[in-house]
Amino acid sequence: MLPSLKPGLRFTFDYKVPPERTVPCLLPESPEFQQMPQVLATGYMVGLFEWACIQALNPHLDWPREQSVGIEVRLSHLAATPPGLTVKISGELIKMEGRRLEFVMQGHDGVELISEGTHGRYIIDAKRFNEKAAAKRAAALGETP
Repeated sequence: MLPSLKPGLRFTFDYKVPPERTVPCLLPESPEFQQMPQVLATGYMVGLFEWACIQALNPHLDWPREQSVGIEVRLSHLAATPPGLTVKISGELIKMEGRRLEFVMQGHDGVELISEGTHGRYIIDAKRFNEKAAAKRAAALGETP
């Protein structure tokens, strides 16, 4: 982490919603999702909030050696956003405890507020993290690492 990373960091992120980010596309193998409305899926919305944080954090990290992973999501999904609208995500880093970060965030689709809440992230050493994940996979599946 660079010394520039501190509470008060503010950022915005814009994303035009394509049809591929609607509910029927979230899990194509799900017949139930196929019958749902074509609006921004909550799962994709969460991904946008994470992406916004990643882009805001990377200039303050030793990227790509240091990265951040999501550890907590407390977001409402207040309104439906059809494809073609642009979602503007705004966020602020409000708390740091070592490598643990907390953001307050909002999403707006140009018509109305679509989401608000908090998101927690943790700064990791990517090499160490990937090694642990590979070892976990190998142990669980009986593979040789």
